[in-house]
Amino acid sequence: MFSYKSIWVKLVLSACLLGTPLAQAQDLAAQSQAKQIWQLLDYVAVDYGKAVKDGQTVSENEYKEMQEFAQAAETQLAALPIVPGKPELLKKAAALRVSITSKAASSTVSDLAHSLSSALLLSYPVPMSPSKLPDLQQGAKLYQSQCAACHGASGHADGPLASKLSPPPIALADHERARERSVFALQQIVTQGVKGTSMRSFAELSEDERWNVAYFASTLSYTDHDRQEGARLWSTQPNLRAAIPTFPKLSETSESALAKTVGVDNAKPVMAYLRSTPDTLDAQSADSLVIAKEKLKASMAALDRGDTPLALRLALSAYLDGFEPVEPALAAKNRPLFEDIEKNMGAFRSSISAGQVEQARTMEKRLQVLLTEGQSALGASNDPLSTYLGALTILLREGLEALLVVVAILAFLKKAERADVLPYVHAGWVAALVAGGLTWGVATYLVELSGASREMTEGFSAVFASLVLLAVGVWMHQKSMAGRWQAYVKQKLSSALNRKSAMMLFLLSFITVYREVFETVLFYAALWTQDNGIYLLAGLGSGIVILAGVAWLLLRSSARLPISQFFLYSSALVGILAIVLMGKGIAALQKVGLLENTPMLIPRVDALGVYPSLQTIGAQVLVILIIVASLVYNRMSQRTVAKR
Repeated sequence: MFSYKSIWVKLVLSACLLGTPLAQAQDLAAQSQAKQIWQLLDYVAVDYGKAVKDGQTVSENEYKEMQEFAQAAETQLAALPIVPGKPELLKKAAALRVSITSKAASSTVSDLAHSLSSALLLSYPVPMSPSKLPDLQQGAKLYQSQCAACHGASGHADGPLASKLSPPPIALADHERARERSVFALQQIVTQGVKGTSMRSFAELSEDERWNVAYFASTLSYTDHDRQEGARLWSTQPNLRAAIPTFPKLSETSESALAKTVGVDNAKPVMAYLRSTPDTLDAQSADSLVIAKEKLKASMAALDRGDTPLALRLALSAYLDGFEPVEPALAAKNRPLFEDIEKNMGAFRSSISAGQVEQARTMEKRLQVLLTEGQSALGASNDPLSTYLGALTILLREGLEALLVVVAILAFLKKAERADVLPYVHAGWVAALVAGGLTWGVATYLVELSGASREMTEGFSAVFASLVLLAVGVWMHQKSMAGRWQAYVKQKLSSALNRKSAMMLFLLSFITVYREVFETVLFYAALWTQDNGIYLLAGLGSGIVILAGVAWLLLRSSARLPISQFFLYSSALVGILAIVLMGKGIAALQKVGLLENTPMLIPRVDALGVYPSLQTIGAQVLVILIIVASLVYNRMSQRTVAKR
């Protein structure tokens, strides 16, 4: 009997080796420091005008603070990890410090600070928006309990403690000051606090809570009239949506920055409306492809500067943060386009890794065109027939693999007259369905599953299922040889299929089905709307009926096969499934950057897990070689037994 334990241990070790905890910790530390520097630069850009006017010091304390912040930003910047763009950042930091010392115009200092902060985030990218839409009601409650005593109930810096503080708290309702700050800037103030003031860090609050407070605070400088006018403009002027296409863009954009694009008259009401109703911008909408397009441009710019590591990170972010969230919906509406984008995304990353700048530039331009087509496809309405057919084909495509695995196990156990083990298999696939439902609930109402977590779940589960199926196939082929089955029965089947083996069959059944349910849930969630729910459910119901019919036919036909032929055909089936799942698992791990992606000039065949990549094909060839070696070994051992 094959060893499940050794297979599982190897898989876990491989997963551990793929991770780099030290590198991840270093990245998080660099991100935290970059955020602090960004906050200092934001303060300089916003507050310098209150310290210096027309070359003269207006407030000595404010001026000293600006000098201190600029010096601190330069010092902390020097301590960041070395990247190709760091020397240029240090030059800009020195220029900012000198301009403050010489009491340059506020517009000059503000432009220098904003230029440096933008360049900082290009070299040291950090998340600038929450992982899910903020809860403004909770933000209001937290503001009243944590902030109102100083900043005032309505943000006018007139709270009961305000008169006792030096310097006094900021008036969040002061529009002239508030228009210069993004929600991200406010969130950093809540997170880091402000040195030298009574504004302490609220790090004890969760990340989501700090974003909720920041979003609520960002609304205090606007009136109901501003919000109503913003709603009118947003609905009547579609061109405004190009300026703030996504929720992440809203989080990182200040009103003054928006005014440079849409004008001062439009910027104030539009920002008032969007910050008060951020759900207007769905982070999972078709416009998330805008993120992919922007990240690709930034990746190409980093590659032109010679910063290959940053270019790779941005290229991977373009896929995970921009394309992957809408991948299921696009695949359901236009699968050829989805496959074309996915293929070119991988090839773009490979070109960066190989240092092929011109090839990467060509592919980036090609991807920009494809992503624009993707936006059009996702923006098209769903007709009832396409929704029904989409739901039906998704279930059949994703469910057939899992069905074949479970049916093969059930048929084998029935042939072996081991009805006592059948409950383990049934419990496995039933538990997978329940877990799929829970996954949908968690992903919809509690947390937002990241692109990386989705791909890693699919990738590791597919590789694990492939390894177990490979071992099962080799064992079943061995029992198909003449005389092997009879000898196996004589050795007491009960000792071979003990409790450990039964539990492994449960695990194989669970993982195989859950992987397909997990992916199906993503597709259905992307397709679901209030208008097409009935057609989606109709497609789901039809798919279930068809899969049930296929399962019945397979079980009925397998029961009529002689025992040796049954094992021979079953071993061939599970061997093919092992090859398919290995290809799909490696491809998923490539998408999150855990494995390299070396393109090959071969067609892509999703049904067979064949992808145009040296790594996926290499892994599948390795599985095939193991199968061939086992066939040869079984034949040779059979001849040896026959001679004896």
